[in-house]
Amino acid sequence: MQVAFIGLGDIGLPMALSLRDAGFRVSGADLDDRPVQRLREAGGEGVAQPRDLASCEVVCVAVPDDDAVESVLFGSGLIDELESGTHVLLHSTLLPPTVIRLAEEASARGVSLHDAPVSGGAARARKGELTIMLGGDAGPSGRTVLEALGSVVAAGPVGAGAALKLANQLSMLAALQALYEGLALAEEFGVDRSVALSTLEGATGDSWVARNWGFFDKLALDYDRSGTPVEYRPWSKDLWDIVATGRQSKLSLPLAALLSQILATSVEERAHRDSTEVAA
Repeated sequence: MQVAFIGLGDIGLPMALSLRDAGFRVSGADLDDRPVQRLREAGGEGVAQPRDLASCEVVCVAVPDDDAVESVLFGSGLIDELESGTHVLLHSTLLPPTVIRLAEEASARGVSLHDAPVSGGAARARKGELTIMLGGDAGPSGRTVLEALGSVVAAGPVGAGAALKLANQLSMLAALQALYEGLALAEEFGVDRSVALSTLEGATGDSWVARNWGFFDKLALDYDRSGTPVEYRPWSKDLWDIVATGRQSKLSLPLAALLSQILATSVEERAHRDSTEVAA
């Protein structure tokens, strides 16, 4: 099966390489030619423009935000070049209303568009071990591609996958800020950080964030190296998406609003402080 992959960034390139390893014929496009070249070196095909991918049966999209998704699909003219019955899978973290609107516009052109955001990080993406939150029915071909990338959760109708991803992000990022504050409290009274973290693993304060302490430090530094702006990092962009979705849906999300104001500074300052301490 020929699969298109638009957006070969921090998560997109590992996903595309994983599909190539699984035996799919993968063609990719990105504004940066370096990841396109890496895909070519792995046996994939690189193209100059998204619309050059119109012959592919499944189109995967992993670009930074809602505007970028709309640009690569509709602004580039790709959506009008796709054959009827093509499946478009959106792996970006997006606003649910955006997904629903784009799916309706794609359907009018005979194209099936679905939200399929992912969780797990680049390392799990490279091994095909992501958690994928699917909105709607991606059909046999779309499902085959998704199952090669990881475990697929049927979230509900189109838009439900995007909503579930935002719920995951809010839960995770709230736990991160709580852990920062909890560790600061414990350390103030002489508790070693390693003791606090190991205790949490066997107590009611356990969380993925605690069991993977240091993950966000590394991720922030990886984003620095790849040149990803802070505003596109999950502790910034995803929280603003959550707040925006709440406003559009008239939901009260006060914790999300607070986190959107404070968490990015917490993550960035801690990542750079901890890396300096390690280097010293």
